[in-house]
Amino acid sequence: MHIHVNGKNIEITDAIKAYVKEKLGKVVNHYDQIQGIKVILSVIKNPAATGKHVAEVKCTLSSGTVVNVEESAESMYASIDLIADKLDRQVKKVKSKSLYADKNTIRNAEVEVVEEDDEVADIPAVE
Repeated sequence: MHIHVNGKNIEITDAIKAYVKEKLGKVVNHYDQIQGIKVILSVIKNPAATGKHVAEVKCTLSSGTVVNVEESAESMYASIDLIADKLDRQVKKVKSKSLYADKNTIRNAEVEVVEEDDEVADIPAVE
């Protein structure tokens, strides 16, 4: 599994790379079917913008599923924390869907047919 870190309007230092790999490496512990993670870290240079540090992640799974997540915050480390939590939730969701896709679904459920007796009970009329 590879984690690729790219930057847009920011120089990616070794400290930022190590932090990204530490945080997103925890996601791999939950689901071993991750093939690769691409991270794009960017800074918005507009002084009027809020949440100037943006982190985007594209996570490719072995089933062909791609999970895209994006977060922004006031600092790069905060946006990396947010994106790691969000990606973790999304990967867990995909994992649970794939594990339980074949079990106990409405389409796959067995239907039991119960036959009723044809006899009609006599109910006395109320006068």
